[in-house]
Amino acid sequence: MSLQKLADLIFPDITKIPADFISQYPKRELKEGARVTRYAPSPTGFQHIGGVFAALVSERIAHQSGGIFYLRIEDTDQKREVEGAIDDTIATMHNFGMDFDEGMTGQETSKGIYGPYKQSEREEIYKTFAKDLIVKGLAYPCFCTPEELNEMREKQVAAKITPGCYGEYAIYRNLSADEAIAKIESGTPYILRLKSPGDAEKRIQFTDLIKGETSFPENIQDVVIIKADGLPTYHFAHAIDDHLMGTTTVIRGEEWLSSLPIHVQLFDVLGFERPEYAHIPNVMKLDGDSKRKLSKRKDPESAVSYYKEEGYPRASVVEYLLNIINSTFEEWRMENPKADYLEFPVALDKMSKSGALFDLVKLNDVSKDVISKMPAEEVYTLYTAWAKEFDQEMYDIVTAHKEMSKAIFGIDKEGPKPRKDFGKWSEVKEKICYFYNELFSGETEVEFPKTVTVEEAKEIITGYKEVYDFNTTQEEWFEELKAYAVANGYAADRKAYKKAPEAFKGMVSDVAGAVRTALTHRTNTPDLYTIMQIIGEEEVRARFSSFIG
Repeated sequence: MSLQKLADLIFPDITKIPADFISQYPKRELKEGARVTRYAPSPTGFQHIGGVFAALVSERIAHQSGGIFYLRIEDTDQKREVEGAIDDTIATMHNFGMDFDEGMTGQETSKGIYGPYKQSEREEIYKTFAKDLIVKGLAYPCFCTPEELNEMREKQVAAKITPGCYGEYAIYRNLSADEAIAKIESGTPYILRLKSPGDAEKRIQFTDLIKGETSFPENIQDVVIIKADGLPTYHFAHAIDDHLMGTTTVIRGEEWLSSLPIHVQLFDVLGFERPEYAHIPNVMKLDGDSKRKLSKRKDPESAVSYYKEEGYPRASVVEYLLNIINSTFEEWRMENPKADYLEFPVALDKMSKSGALFDLVKLNDVSKDVISKMPAEEVYTLYTAWAKEFDQEMYDIVTAHKEMSKAIFGIDKEGPKPRKDFGKWSEVKEKICYFYNELFSGETEVEFPKTVTVEEAKEIITGYKEVYDFNTTQEEWFEELKAYAVANGYAADRKAYKKAPEAFKGMVSDVAGAVRTALTHRTNTPDLYTIMQIIGEEEVRARFSSFIG
């Protein structure tokens, strides 16, 4: 009776028992092989790309198996909570194509029958299970002061033994219930600890879905389960929540791998079936010759806002993340160039065990592929949405010339090897600005072909302007250009030019290069005939005249 009296003194308002909550949360009815996963952030800051990476793994594993992906907010550390962080999490995941089947839908709203999905609203549940552990002699109040804990730690460090509350250092573990009651009634502050049944001589074997077979010494620490403020620790809360919410597969960062012995022990002590665990590698980047963890402070690309500001399409970022989740994605994409990325089967056992290397150059390459496959209409829609927020001048110009802009975005889209001009929307202006007279007319820098001088280029355009015919097919246009070049001393045959270069002014390519410079001020552009057809005859002739001066 003393343990019951102690439990009632600590939790006088808790009248339920664990079975009441276990019956309240029905076992999920899932098809065979379906997995239930969760994304469970603390609302202590805004989302970063590592969070998106982790959420994507969880979302894919759940949805490709026909299971459930839910959002739980782990807000037991309320002093550090950042206003707006929950809404930011939901919006960020939605923006990257991930929507939750259950869980929080806003700061105070949720959906699903396994809630509350915010830990701060589940206090009664945690206290009920903690009270039951006290009654069973599996948990106890610890009255150590911060000073005593610090002194204990210093002794352990000096003795070169593992710091913590265990064995002879768990000084309140064997306090009788009556002694504990007396201390509580006298007003002595306390926390609750698990009475660990672990044996330092024994090991637990565990199969991590990513790391494979793992082995750890059993946990012997009497870990804190309820803090002085009455809220649970992460260790205790996550075990109860994952069980009641029917989580089959806990996917989380590898920094939690060392806590696995504690968590396995908690599931066992609470009488719960253990979930599967998968510890995903940290997102890394190359720093010189070495790898390091992607840093919120040092690396702008760690912030989710970076991808929006730079203008990476959602599909590009997700495809790149899938690429570093499973290296087989690249091969799959080559074999399935038009398939939705959601059709790619993510495999946990094929994830890197040593760290996922994040490379912006590779992201840009992936994004070029993604954008090159988008229909012109989609490119126009996504680009103007980005420009409206980040480049008002381009938004105004591109939307003012809507049909022309769509034609620009459609250049060389239909062939087996579509053009890959840009990997993000912030690169578009530089690549297409010469199409728009509002931007072209103000340019002062002009690129000339290496083999053509300014005077030669002006001479070429002076003559070409008189014979140029807008109303031709592409083949007819090139034949006319070639005829003009040959008539003016330029070689049409590369072998003939190489054999006797002094007999020619240059080659047909030099004439085409001069035309390209006159019309675009650049030496590298899409097909010249297509450019002229898009900007129109009037603008072509105006640019020739302006170029000649």
